[in-house]
Amino acid sequence: MYYDNNTVIYFNGNFVKAAEAKTDLYGQSLHYGYAVFEGIKSYHTENGTKIFKPKEHYDRLRKSAETMHIPFNYTTEQLTELSYELLKINNFSNAYLRPLLICSPNMGLSKGQESYLAIEAWEWSNGYLANKMRIMTSSYERPNPKAFHVEAKVSGHYVNSILACQEAKDKGYDEALVLDSNGYVAESSGANVFYEKEGALYTPAKGSILPGITRATVFDICKELDIPVYEKFFTPNEMRGADAAFFCGTAAEVVALESLDDVAFTKDWDNSVSSLIQNAYRNLVVGKNLEEFKLQLR
Repeated sequence: MYYDNNTVIYFNGNFVKAAEAKTDLYGQSLHYGYAVFEGIKSYHTENGTKIFKPKEHYDRLRKSAETMHIPFNYTTEQLTELSYELLKINNFSNAYLRPLLICSPNMGLSKGQESYLAIEAWEWSNGYLANKMRIMTSSYERPNPKAFHVEAKVSGHYVNSILACQEAKDKGYDEALVLDSNGYVAESSGANVFYEKEGALYTPAKGSILPGITRATVFDICKELDIPVYEKFFTPNEMRGADAAFFCGTAAEVVALESLDDVAFTKDWDNSVSSLIQNAYRNLVVGKNLEEFKLQLR
């Protein structure tokens, strides 16, 4: 699904066949989830293949490594150059890139002594979530920010995401809405969330969430389109039955939600402010600016 015998990845300083790459079974990352990563997408545009917001993603990867005390000496510029080279080698355009920073063998619970960078890529033209999702409030909570660095994109944190997502699927839903330890909405298992009411958008305040790059892009779009957007703490009850709602993330892009806990969002999606955000985002990722999009709306 992700690679074949011809696929090339970047690993530990070299471009190698994915099928031939090897890692150590005594690494901290395998045993303890002590690794950091990013999810990045590239798109075919009128000006060739373009990675969407590589600086923001690679700055965050470097910050995650620093936060988790993992040694890492690549610059953002080097990482971006390597990513474009990897896409070229594999002849990918619409693709997903997964940079992953893993640690050297260590069975102790001390900080990483050495790290190895992998950058993987595979063709991917669609988000991993489908529109009009039925979601449920999860029984699992987001990790406590006093126990984890929740603002870092750490591999081990996503065990929580797997549990929440699978619980939802086992109960017949498409995805989970995860709360923080105070009972406020945080995010989905792997994306940020917004809801719409009376022409304004609301999204959880920082604290227990991973403040995503796509989330920040939604804020930029709202500013350009004069759409009010607010960060606040709110409960699932405030979100149920709102006009519209969506998840957003690099892989998910902007995904319409149909219902929360079997309570439908009330507005026709195509006539919602949220739909404007979705369409504006789709324009941005393929290299079109928002001024062009605004002209289309007139």
